[in-house]
Amino acid sequence: MSQLQNEPTTVWKDVTLLTMTEGYGLIRDGAIAAKDGKIVWLGYAQDLPEAYADAEIISGGGHYLTPGLIDCHTHLVYGGSRVTEFEKRLSSMSYEDIAREGGGILSTVRATRNTDEDMLYLSAENRLAHLQRNGVTTVEIKSGYGLDLDNELKMLRVARKLGRKPDIDVVTSFLGAHAVPPEFEGDSNGFMDYLSGEILDAVMRENLADAVDAFCENIAFNTDQIEILFTKARERGLPVKLHAEQLSNSGGTILAAEYQALSADHLECLDEEGVKYMAAAGMVAVLLPGAFYTLRDDRIPPIELFRKHAVPMAVASDSNPGSSPVLSLTLMVNMASTLFRLTPEEALAGVTRNAAQALGLHDRGILEVGRKADFALWDISHPAELAYHVGGNPCVAIVKNGVPF
Repeated sequence: MSQLQNEPTTVWKDVTLLTMTEGYGLIRDGAIAAKDGKIVWLGYAQDLPEAYADAEIISGGGHYLTPGLIDCHTHLVYGGSRVTEFEKRLSSMSYEDIAREGGGILSTVRATRNTDEDMLYLSAENRLAHLQRNGVTTVEIKSGYGLDLDNELKMLRVARKLGRKPDIDVVTSFLGAHAVPPEFEGDSNGFMDYLSGEILDAVMRENLADAVDAFCENIAFNTDQIEILFTKARERGLPVKLHAEQLSNSGGTILAAEYQALSADHLECLDEEGVKYMAAAGMVAVLLPGAFYTLRDDRIPPIELFRKHAVPMAVASDSNPGSSPVLSLTLMVNMASTLFRLTPEEALAGVTRNAAQALGLHDRGILEVGRKADFALWDISHPAELAYHVGGNPCVAIVKNGVPF
């Protein structure tokens, strides 16, 4: 029996609800009731049914209450640091040049392989705590810094272990197709066979992945290679997603759409044809302003095309040691607005309902009866303040499965 079953009903009052069902879905002087980890009622406090007269009442202190935030694209588990690469980029060295001289992803691969599971867990737990303090109750974590059997499994085991904490849900993605490791230099086809065979089989045996991801780019893998992996993922019943069109328009998004991918992420170089494919496949565009900012990119994703073709836009931290050392999802809400020109409502939808869709999660992301009782409370006086402030942290509490933390 779940430990959530037969819990007493709890009602939060003295709150302004942002349900995010449509627009902000604002309800002033609201109340919301939870039982057994689910929302059982919400609305105006004056309409609270008599059935909840004996419920435990918690005052929200006049704060705003939103769905718990969802960070739908992170690389939180890794060893080492890449601060020296940060300095190199400031000296005008490009991301591609750093990667080609053995830096970039491969430097983190070396560090991760040399870090044991316990230390990986402790460092990732620390980074995760920063995100949680900013209102995050669900996070996606990718592998991709192991690039061999033992180390990819090691990363995914750490992510699964993080997901056993009571105050967070962790969704895992197998990102073995992140880069070609040194032992397969010059044989990316051979590495893809290894990934889509022996490693993916082991990942499935241990139930370590909820989806399969890949990096489609001129410094990573082409569409023919990724199709091999996606075909194997489909045979095993795993959904797919893709890092696509970050540095060039490689056609990865169209391939992802053909495989009914949950999302395509980055997308700075995507054209209208690719956007149309995304719309037809029901995909989510995951915007990663932290990487755009850190790499000092000057080409923003095609926001107007996403609006034109009704492609949902999610916003995520892309937290990683190289191109997006970000530990605040609310900062990404600000950057999505200031750098990518999303409206504050679009940006907040990007870390709630659209982020849930990007992970294939239909039980969260909005406040609605039957959804998970995952909330964040905010010391703000207007919804747009979540996009307005640069720095600071207006999150005063999170609630996970109806339990305050």
